Amino acid sequence: MTIKVGDSVPSGKLWEFVEEETPGCSIGPNEFDVAELVKGKRIALFALPGAFTPTCSAQHLPGYVAKAEQLKQKVDEIWCVSVNDAFVMGAWGREHGATGKVRMMADGNGELTKALGMQLDLTARGIGVRSQRYSMLIENGTVKTLNVEGPGKFEVSDADTMLSQA
Repeated sequence: MTIKVGDSVPSGKLWEFVEEETPGCSIGPNEFDVAELVKGKRIALFALPGAFTPTCSAQHLPGYVAKAEQLKQKVDEIWCVSVNDAFVMGAWGREHGATGKVRMMADGNGELTKALGMQLDLTARGIGVRSQRYSMLIENGTVKTLNVEGPGKFEVSDADTMLSQA
């Protein structure tokens, strides 16, 4: 079953590579409970097939980094979710200047992606089961908007679309 507008975001775990120790977050990969993170917040979440892949690196993540200041006037946090490990997501985020703008959330085993019904089988291309490209606005744990891309497309999950919906 694929998540849809009006559904609650399923519980699950995401990992984030934290570079500066803060209360409750040690340096390195930290595990976060999605249900806890979304409580009482507006989250602009975008997901993509993989860090360091062409469209994801050239357009998707850079668009959200560039629009982060504008988006944060409308949402509490911006999340980038991918079926990669927290080390890869952290390095990719550093390379694109995402620190402090976009939370680079790793779904290393694809468990949240599967619970959302958003998996994409790219085993024939040698990169395993990944996430579809999509974005969603989450308000207090409920999906308010959902923008799922067609195969090979990048038309509706971009930062400008999210900015217009937030």
